[in-house]
Amino acid sequence: MATGPKLNGTLRKFIQRQRMFFVATAARDGRVNVSPKGMDTLRIVDDTRIVWLNLSGSGNETAAHLRDTPRMTLMFCAFEGDAMILRVYGQASALHPHDKEWDEAIADFPQIAGSRQIFDLCIDLVQTSCGTGVPLMDFKASRAETELVPFYEEMGPDGVRDYWRRKNTQSIDGHPTGIFGEE
Repeated sequence: MATGPKLNGTLRKFIQRQRMFFVATAARDGRVNVSPKGMDTLRIVDDTRIVWLNLSGSGNETAAHLRDTPRMTLMFCAFEGDAMILRVYGQASALHPHDKEWDEAIADFPQIAGSRQIFDLCIDLVQTSCGTGVPLMDFKASRAETELVPFYEEMGPDGVRDYWRRKNTQSIDGHPTGIFGEE
């Protein structure tokens, strides 16, 4: 197991090869959330910073948790090739479409219907482990591209905002998410 305060070239290449990653957050009280993420939504800014675009979903736990406690962990697993798990720990913040910096930040990502937040993770620890318990799996297709994105494209921007009002303003534990700038 290797640990350190930042990424290196080998770890950056490993991240770039992965088709998905997992994000984990928790408020000081309530449930821990772990979510799978994918598509072309992650950018390595440098060896101490990662940003990723979060798409709409049935919940909005990550945003709510970061308003309470800014800690975040990203985990990357090798489902193909050599075994390895990489965990990236740090402090994160959320940027929403109503924030003035949104237009500049979203320009680094493809235009995807349902884009909801950009999370900015400042890395304070990187850890690898063997990953030999992770199964080898063959990639078939992205459900996000065939199911998730068309779902939000059909809604249109007004429909997506209505969906956010119904499903994304609070976490399952009742914490506000900040999606509309509420406190």
